Amino acid sequence: MATLLKRADEANNSKSAAATISRDHKPKPLAERSRMKIKDYAVDTARAVAFLSRIPMPQSLFKGYDGRLGRLVRAFPFAGIVIGLVPALALLLLLGLRADPLMAALIALSIQVLVTGALHEDGLADTADGIGGGKSREQSLLIMKDSRIGTYGAIALILSFAIRAAALAVIARHSAPLTAALAIPAVAALSRGAIAWHWQRLAPAKADGVAVSTGQPDEAAMQFALASAGLVAALLIWPAFGLRPLVASLLATGIAGLAFTDFIRRKLAGHTGDTLGATQQICEIATLCALATAL
Repeated sequence: MATLLKRADEANNSKSAAATISRDHKPKPLAERSRMKIKDYAVDTARAVAFLSRIPMPQSLFKGYDGRLGRLVRAFPFAGIVIGLVPALALLLLLGLRADPLMAALIALSIQVLVTGALHEDGLADTADGIGGGKSREQSLLIMKDSRIGTYGAIALILSFAIRAAALAVIARHSAPLTAALAIPAVAALSRGAIAWHWQRLAPAKADGVAVSTGQPDEAAMQFALASAGLVAALLIWPAFGLRPLVASLLATGIAGLAFTDFIRRKLAGHTGDTLGATQQICEIATLCALATAL
């Protein structure tokens, strides 16, 4: 009898302990889980801004961070908004002071380059040099690794600035200053969403490249980036410019991103850090031109 009582007491204690553990590990409320997801996304956005620009971010955000970028890709469109705010404000101020639209567009683009540290322009120049000067895949990759700029890279940069400035000036001439300024963060979000597609759809071109060490986005991160880029564009472009410019912008980004990714697949059989930057530049050029044409 004493043995039975002891076993019963032990069983009761076990049940109590299990109940305590169950209570301690019960699922967190939906509101708390939502707050945690929003916080994680905000941290990813801040880290993405630090990766894509020279905007300083608190060091506490990088404590325990392993430096891999696969998950951060989902926040690239919102990072684009942050990066585009300063040049957009500059364009708004200059247009408000009745500055010439082309001059205002060139100054806004110059400020954007300062904010990003010419990260994407550097990728465009290196990609142009490699594809233009390389007679084989291996030679193209070798040229792209060279930090010196060549003829193809210089021409690509000149055309990039000229076409973007011309398109932005057209937008400024046919829109109110605030409306024209909204084009910059909208296009910045779309073009950085395109980076996610290019990055996820192509394997690294070099086994020892930086792209390998930073990780590759998964399907979910890429889809989230594309969806958020489209949502940002809809919220900024549709009310300001209308439905036709929105559709034109989305189509331009999509077609340019798909075409360039397919082109790089055939030429290099994979992506590099330079082709990621070139993707952003090509999509930004195409989207600004489409937006200017659709007005």
